Amino acid sequence: MRIFAPIGPGKGMIALMIALIGGATLWAATARQPANAGKRPQRIVSLNLCADQLLVALADRDQIAGLTHNAADRQMSAVAAVTKGLPILDGSAEQILATNPDLVIGMPARRNPAIAILKAQHYPAVDLKSADSYADIVASIRTVAQATGHADRGEAMIARMDRELAALPRAPKPKVAAYYQRRGYMTGTGTLVDDLMTRAGLRNLAADLGKPAIAQVSLEEMVAARPDYLIVESATDRITDQGTEMLHHPVLRDIARISLPQAWTVCGGPAYVQAARALSQAVSAR
Repeated sequence: MRIFAPIGPGKGMIALMIALIGGATLWAATARQPANAGKRPQRIVSLNLCADQLLVALADRDQIAGLTHNAADRQMSAVAAVTKGLPILDGSAEQILATNPDLVIGMPARRNPAIAILKAQHYPAVDLKSADSYADIVASIRTVAQATGHADRGEAMIARMDRELAALPRAPKPKVAAYYQRRGYMTGTGTLVDDLMTRAGLRNLAADLGKPAIAQVSLEEMVAARPDYLIVESATDRITDQGTEMLHHPVLRDIARISLPQAWTVCGGPAYVQAARALSQAVSAR
């Protein structure tokens, strides 16, 4: 699971963190067996950003009864461009109940009062685990593909992703990189970003420094560590506030920089290939 630093209000990041809280155990410890087992569900509702992206990629459009409001946010969602015409829900229990779903994928934030109401209705539901690696993404695709009645579509997607990933270039020799975020937060090992870095032939600076999954690293410490690359979110390419200003400090000027859209890395889904391709090509070209 991608881990974000607390950055204060603005830029949609609070909404993003809320969308991902509880990713390790979404909805229930195990998926409920749908009451209409053997039949393809026709009114599927997604309750988090990551479920949105898998549902859009795998289900027929007329099967989708509701996505979260984050699904159409181009900065946060890798499927934003294709959500036009699909129902977007505000996350309230009343609105979800009105769709009378025959399948619910994912769970809203733990503090969302709607969850108690929805769980009491005993809707057929599918559990998704947080994706911290490509293997986790494959498992999630299979889970959602099976639940939506499109197992063959899921296998075709996995096969295509496997082929594209196998063809990617790797760094000609090991290089060190840091995924550096607003206000100096660095993403550590055991995360989806770390998995992407390894695939591109990079070593995560967080491992060298013994940092946890998320840690605040000062400019002085970053410069002293001298990574070969800084990987940043493309939204921080411009200075918009104090959080992004730090990433443009002159002392970082001599460190090669690679920008990736956060929509490609925030969730484990098909966009993983886009992120891996961009990262691998940037590294192998240097």
